Amino acid sequence: MSTGTNEQMITGGELVAKALKAEGVEVIYTLCGGHIIDIYNGCLNEGIKIIDVRHEEVASHAADGYARMTGKPGCAVVTAGPGTTHALTGVANAFRAEIPMLLIGGQSSLTQHKMGSLQDLPHVDMMQPITKFAATVMSTERCADMVSMAFRETRNGSFGPSFLEIPRDILDSSIPMSKAVLPQAGKYSASSKTLADPIDVQKAADIISKAERPCVLLGQQVWTCQSTEEAIEFVKNMNIPAYLNGAARGSMAPGDPHHFHRTRRNAFTKSDCIIIVGTPFDFRMGYGKRLNPNATVIQIDMDYRTVGKNRDISLGLVGHIGTTLKAISEAGTKKDRSDWFGELRSGEEAALEKLMPTFTTDKSPISPYRVAWELNQFLNDDTIYIGDGGDVVTISAQAVQPRMPGAWMDPGPLGTLGVGVPYALAAKLAAPEKEILLYCGDGAFSMTGMDFEAFVRHKAPVLTVIGNNSAQNQIRFGQIMKYGEDKGNVGNILGDVNFDEFAKIFGGHGEAVREAKEIQPALQRAREAVKSGIPAKFIHLSNNINCLPWSFSIMTPMLTQLALGLPSLSLYSRVLTDRFLIFRAIRNFL
Repeated sequence: MSTGTNEQMITGGELVAKALKAEGVEVIYTLCGGHIIDIYNGCLNEGIKIIDVRHEEVASHAADGYARMTGKPGCAVVTAGPGTTHALTGVANAFRAEIPMLLIGGQSSLTQHKMGSLQDLPHVDMMQPITKFAATVMSTERCADMVSMAFRETRNGSFGPSFLEIPRDILDSSIPMSKAVLPQAGKYSASSKTLADPIDVQKAADIISKAERPCVLLGQQVWTCQSTEEAIEFVKNMNIPAYLNGAARGSMAPGDPHHFHRTRRNAFTKSDCIIIVGTPFDFRMGYGKRLNPNATVIQIDMDYRTVGKNRDISLGLVGHIGTTLKAISEAGTKKDRSDWFGELRSGEEAALEKLMPTFTTDKSPISPYRVAWELNQFLNDDTIYIGDGGDVVTISAQAVQPRMPGAWMDPGPLGTLGVGVPYALAAKLAAPEKEILLYCGDGAFSMTGMDFEAFVRHKAPVLTVIGNNSAQNQIRFGQIMKYGEDKGNVGNILGDVNFDEFAKIFGGHGEAVREAKEIQPALQRAREAVKSGIPAKFIHLSNNINCLPWSFSIMTPMLTQLALGLPSLSLYSRVLTDRFLIFRAIRNFL
């Protein structure tokens, strides 16, 4: 658009899209609304993909999932009022998990400010406690500048989400290009790879070099700030047993001599030097109380506020994870710790041997531990594993070991249910060459499961496993333990849904699996169907269940040949949980 003087004109929506493009945004996740359509127009002009879903919470979780998958900030765009409040949970989950993303929300026109316009709410006030940056764009001239500002904040210190609300008339208005503040790609940001205090780096290197029984826990920040290589180099050069937490799972392959999985508590009890990298002393860490009180504790984090929180430490380092670990590695010396490694390895073997009867049981209904173990055996080197559900994540943490960096996703410390479907959608669209395996509880799947349709519509074949016990079982079990059987089934019972049939509604195929021996063959059929492009056949194996099950559904929204030229298969598995095994798993996990 141009004026009578031939000066180029541009709208607020177009400026937003140009800023997204400069930031490297390739896709936005959204649910439409009248307040934000000008952004769509700008995205189409800039070649930014628009992935629309059926609920705003799915859009915000998908932006989170995109960031987890790619290491780049994700972006969701939603309308005002309920559109923004629906998306709020996704922002909160990203905040607790330290995931960089931007949520753009609509707002009524500035000309209608405080007049009671449609969907008018104080969005910024609601978002400020759960974001690193939240603001209103007050002029069309500042649209692009504010987007760039919001993205910079997502990577300031520890990562996290930002929020912008943009009034409708700001997006719709046109201004001369000469008046727009339009930051240029690569010219408004700096490297965030800051080094911790060099003196403390040397202290840490000296302490670790001299330690007899050190261990390191590599956490979420190792993956989110793309520091896997530096972390592995640190572990190997310093010759330290390593444990993996959160998104760092998969940083070291199973079988790596430096990688340990089931002896963390033993290591924390016996180590004389414990290095905590990129994860807080929160409930997952027992608030730091499970560490040897006599050990030297070194904490490395991107956020100063996290260091020493909930537990005193011996030495704290604040800086970029990769840069800091590399500096410590270069300043330290390698020490032979074969006895210590041998002790922990023996413990690993003993722990696995103890668990194997549980992992391989043939009991009917199928044990959830058997399902998790079969999924672990099913994983390829290029499989991304996504867990969604309380018991699902807890049990998976014991049984499943991803094969590559970035191959594990779970909700994180907020414990949000319903993240699985949007994470899987974002992961598959971001990395179509990867196999996406989504494992959900029935309660978790129910929250966002309608966007199973989005898998089909956006051509994103995902192998999905649903555990269906017709209950919110983690809560149900706690109620039973506290109040007894008579009061244990209150507020936590769900209907028994045949998810294999559910898959068919959206153009997928469903397969029911009710015997343990059928899990692996069904999974393999699903995989081959996806590879070959031949529609998978529907399989339903019955099993008489006389009590409330703790079950898993294995659903794969692979796509039908008619709709997309790809197959679709959904596997449905009934399982009954051993309550005491679940309780023990939760206790050990926490």
